[in-house]
Amino acid sequence: MEPVTPSEGWGVLHLFYSIDRERAAAEPGSAKRVLDAVEALERDGHQALVSAALGHKADLGIMALGPDLARLQAFQVEVASVPALQPASSFVSLTELSEYASTEEQERERLSQHGEGLDEAAIEARLEAWRTRMAKYREDKLHPNLPLKKLICFYPMAKRRKGKVNWYQLPFEERRQLMGGHARVGMSYSGRVLQLITSAFAFDDWEWGVTLLADDPVALKEILYEMRFDEVSAVYSDFGPFIVGLLAEPAEALRRAGLT
Repeated sequence: MEPVTPSEGWGVLHLFYSIDRERAAAEPGSAKRVLDAVEALERDGHQALVSAALGHKADLGIMALGPDLARLQAFQVEVASVPALQPASSFVSLTELSEYASTEEQERERLSQHGEGLDEAAIEARLEAWRTRMAKYREDKLHPNLPLKKLICFYPMAKRRKGKVNWYQLPFEERRQLMGGHARVGMSYSGRVLQLITSAFAFDDWEWGVTLLADDPVALKEILYEMRFDEVSAVYSDFGPFIVGLLAEPAEALRRAGLT
């Protein structure tokens, strides 16, 4: 199939399945078919995180991401063809950069105004360090290399636009300032929670998908609780269903979910 490649970023699929345990027992090749599909996807330059879901919203979760939407769709069909798996839910999105990130011009202005008398050479040195950080930021957001943590939490969200509470009618600079405070809360969990925000505009019913990876369940609880008090969440955000899963190597995640 002809590749379908975004001009910026990667495609992201969150796929959730229920397991027909009687059929899985009767057809023990189900796990191998899923493993073969995951291995083939990864050989083609894509990633897949496999998890055993907690609760009854799903049994099995697979987050697949990479440069080719056609390849992701083929993977989706291959996994869905496993008889023991019944689709429970899905979410389609693209990796993206935040529109509120500072530009080089804004960073230069900030250094000029608040740099405590920095001369042009010192400003340029700090700008070069900023460019290096931003290059890593761009790569981490658009082409993430996701680590295998112990837990994955996924939920969809949208900005509120009801009556007088309409995010999209706020001036850009006000939205930028609000998101700056929101981002600072997230950054305070650096090292404890890895966050990936992906855009679902034109791809799904919600506007963004939020994926959180962590080793400590308490870190997931704390970051989401603290963010509820931030104005962006408290006033301007709506949230969909949450699904949490135990991440593991694919074969182990399938075993935990009930496919052996």
